[in-house]
Amino acid sequence: MYHTIDQHPIDLLLKDSSIQATTWANQAFVSKSVGDAVAQYRGRYGRYPPPRFDVWYNYAKERSSLVIDDFDDLYRDLEPFWDISPAEIRLRTGQMLSDPWNEVADIVLRKGKAEIGPKILATHRWMLEGIIAQIKPFAHHLPDMDLAFNINDEPRIVIPYHKKRKAQAPNRELELPIDQWSANRNDEWPLVESPVRTFKDWSFNRNFHRFGSAACPPGSAARRNRIWDPNFLCASCAAPHSLHGFLSNWTLSGSPCHQPDLTNLHGFYLSPAAFKPSYELYPVFSQSKAQGYSDILYPSAWNYIDKAKYEPSDEHPDVPFPKKENTLFWRGATSEGVSRYGAWKGMVRQRLVHMANNLTSNDRISLLLPHRTNPGKYEYQNLGPVTLERTNLNTDIAIVESIARCWDSDCGHQKAEFGLVGKSDFQAHWKYRYLFDMDGAGFSGRFLPFLQSRSLPFKSALFREWYDSRLTAWKHFVPLDLRLHGVYSTLAYFAGVKTAKETIMQARVKEGERIAEDGREWAAKVLRKEDMEIYMFRLLLEWARLTDDNRDRMGFSG
Repeated sequence: MYHTIDQHPIDLLLKDSSIQATTWANQAFVSKSVGDAVAQYRGRYGRYPPPRFDVWYNYAKERSSLVIDDFDDLYRDLEPFWDISPAEIRLRTGQMLSDPWNEVADIVLRKGKAEIGPKILATHRWMLEGIIAQIKPFAHHLPDMDLAFNINDEPRIVIPYHKKRKAQAPNRELELPIDQWSANRNDEWPLVESPVRTFKDWSFNRNFHRFGSAACPPGSAARRNRIWDPNFLCASCAAPHSLHGFLSNWTLSGSPCHQPDLTNLHGFYLSPAAFKPSYELYPVFSQSKAQGYSDILYPSAWNYIDKAKYEPSDEHPDVPFPKKENTLFWRGATSEGVSRYGAWKGMVRQRLVHMANNLTSNDRISLLLPHRTNPGKYEYQNLGPVTLERTNLNTDIAIVESIARCWDSDCGHQKAEFGLVGKSDFQAHWKYRYLFDMDGAGFSGRFLPFLQSRSLPFKSALFREWYDSRLTAWKHFVPLDLRLHGVYSTLAYFAGVKTAKETIMQARVKEGERIAEDGREWAAKVLRKEDMEIYMFRLLLEWARLTDDNRDRMGFSG
């Protein structure tokens, strides 16, 4: 039984998000000089920054970076590698690159120049070229090293909970760190001539309990419980990151540890297309990862070279938010996973399309609406598809052209279930107020263009990217749970609810426009190409130190 709610939860979430965003921005840029930045670094991370930190600082300042001090996500990615010797990191890099079967490609840095290694697949050359374009402006400040990049969408590295070790404590007593790289670094990177297969091939297989939750504590719900019925909404799984059915904690919502039902709710866990994981800490750089994975995140070349670009025109203008169609829009492919034995029924994309277009007379959508007898209060009401169709809650959600990534009868079943629509111009998105964004096989390459537009992104995602902490849910975008149970209630809040006879709930057009504009303005400040370069520069300085035999004596003291 739903109880009466005194205030709409989104009102509270909007207020809290504004405070959170301001707090984060203020602490992300405290330093006014390189000396301040060194002090901030030492206070945050317990050691001196790496050599050439002053060069990085000037690079960031010259490009008007609003993020100087908060690189916590970057350091969480790298911290486990302090427990592995530089020689072992270099060896593991060589082992991954020894066999193309590992689907890891290398970028070789020598004498201040970055080049693609010899074993790259032609289909992924664009990715490596994009990474080199990103590194080129500061490559002459980096020492010799080999970098291993994951060419698959799916992440690779899971360290089981029982194998995790706390990284060595930094040397806080270091008084005069060495502000230079070791000599002869070129000779230290081994060429592993005999092919080594460093990963297991787990493509097309369920993997949540073997890999997805492996990093969770043994007592966590994900490790203790099994959810056998995929039709069952696990309210207790969503509760820790929710407020009255709305997603309230974006970071926590990504954790698998309290969500055993995720095993049935995402293509990555059901049947990934190209999944080669390892339980060992191999140093692989990836574009995105699910929580629990230990890949090193970097700014994706997809965004840096504008594979999906915000580019409105006279034919496809980006009109002000109130003038857009009051519709939730999505177009895409069935690329989230490879469906067999009916696995498509659990994938987020297919579930969204079904919910928008294929509800049966027995289905019910729970919608938070004004209380019928208690003015000023709210209550959940269960609406059938006929009643829902009589409202103005418009969606235009469809799969494009053909069913992809399916086996046997799953292809025909999906085609019969969904129907298909023709391909549309990407720039046609700006016609609509609300743009739904969700994962494919990995991160969504559309999200940054959506943020740059005047439309309001609705985002549901398992995968996280390098910039995740820079954005605040409900301040810069609208977050949605992977279970999708809050989609219509969220749409109702912004779009309003009307029938031919009455207005049931007023639209919050101003609130929607404010989030859209806040997201647009913030993306233009902290998610520029310059910000990608700044993040990558700092990441590679840190990585250069981690792979140097003298790393414990290295640093920049100011």
